[in-house]
Amino acid sequence: RGTSLGQRVERHSGLVRQETLLAVAKGLKLNSNVVAHAQMRSLARSSKNDTILADALEAVIGAVFTDGGYESGRKFVLRAWRPLLEQSSAEPPKRDPKTLLQEYAQRAQRPARPSMRGMEIPLTRRAALGALSTAPALALARAERSIPTSPKRLLVLGGTRFLGPPIVRAALAAGWEVTLFNRGRSAPELFPDLELRKGDRNELDYASLSEGTWDAVIDTSAYVPAHVQAVARLLEGRVGSYCLVSTLSVYDEGAAREDAPIDEGAPVLEPTEAMLRDTKRIQDVTGASYGPLKAACEDEVRAAFGDQSLVVRPGLIVGPEDSSDRFTYWPARIARGGEVLAPGPGTQGVQFIDVRDLGQWIFEAVAAGRTGTLNAVGFPTELTFAELLHGCKVVLGAEANFTWVDEEFLQAQEVGPWMELPLWIPGGGRTFALDRALAAGLTFRPVGDTIRDTQAWQLESRDAERPWRAGLDPEKEARVLAAWHAR
Repeated sequence: RGTSLGQRVERHSGLVRQETLLAVAKGLKLNSNVVAHAQMRSLARSSKNDTILADALEAVIGAVFTDGGYESGRKFVLRAWRPLLEQSSAEPPKRDPKTLLQEYAQRAQRPARPSMRGMEIPLTRRAALGALSTAPALALARAERSIPTSPKRLLVLGGTRFLGPPIVRAALAAGWEVTLFNRGRSAPELFPDLELRKGDRNELDYASLSEGTWDAVIDTSAYVPAHVQAVARLLEGRVGSYCLVSTLSVYDEGAAREDAPIDEGAPVLEPTEAMLRDTKRIQDVTGASYGPLKAACEDEVRAAFGDQSLVVRPGLIVGPEDSSDRFTYWPARIARGGEVLAPGPGTQGVQFIDVRDLGQWIFEAVAAGRTGTLNAVGFPTELTFAELLHGCKVVLGAEANFTWVDEEFLQAQEVGPWMELPLWIPGGGRTFALDRALAAGLTFRPVGDTIRDTQAWQLESRDAERPWRAGLDPEKEARVLAAWHAR
């Protein structure tokens, strides 16, 4: 308490270095109690012995978590690290530039707010040392869930782009048999051993699905109500349940009450007759028709499957493989360093969800037989724009500084919200309730993991031929910053 984010990051990094883990392991006398396999004894006598002891400590912590639960694990870690924690607290805080910058970030936010939940998690050994983090023990939470283990069959409509692969991988890890339905064009190399039923939704070509039975279907590629109606009717009686991936864009925000987050009972948009008539192909969907048509897709699923339907309404889905660049822009821009234009004052809340968390949870919800309608977006507590951007800086070790520009000035400079300046909504936008999803087991990995993994993915995958689909052009950013400083 009473320390900045930068100070906590520094202290936390010191507590999880291998030298520290080795000291804790020796304090617990693990060096006298670890028995190595015969083939490892020569290794244990070498300089690698320190690594073995550190890994043994992680294994012990994992065992305490598994046997006694989160609270037992937390108490064990705090007890084992207590001398080091007391020593760290007694040391005078460093006043390097990074720490001072983090203190500035905290002053710019509302007082007494926790900073970057999950950001302090170390970049390695984070699962075993989860008790030191402000984020939940994600691996433990998932291990404790009750998921059917008997082999079952899942049909995924889509399955090879963005959200599809995490769902498929979760199902395969749980021992389910998975069938994919798609055109066979997007990433066909991903799951070469799975059964593929080829077809084209734009052509209402579902002939390959005319035979077969499945315990559940997860529809990740529903945009046109007629497409959903045709496949839902075809699968009636041969599929146990139908899960539709919808969107938060179905809500009629103007009709929703303004004094509370938008929950699943809020009014939704209705498509016009022209939207229904003119939208025959997925490519016909526009920004204006996207939400209303998704709402109509939901109606088609409920009409066919009734109380055996599950509708998931995600918000902004982010992470590796996100080709929209709406979230990716920020880690990439901040990693580039220098003066970064940011939408002021930084207290606006942001909501998104890592695609890997969403995919895992959707499968688990289907496997558990959940039905109804569920929002799916982060987080249990608010994350502000300032926390996100300063978190990017900390996690990526970037040499960047932020200039927070008033939204009125941004609008006067014709800076577009959401896509040109990603995640920014003038006036702050609406927030969405996720109580139902949390009760249904939705958990979130640390935001720092999403930042780091997204940046690593975009560095590896982006080439000069793939232009950015979102984010400020560097020249325009420089012009707006110059105008801001000259005002």
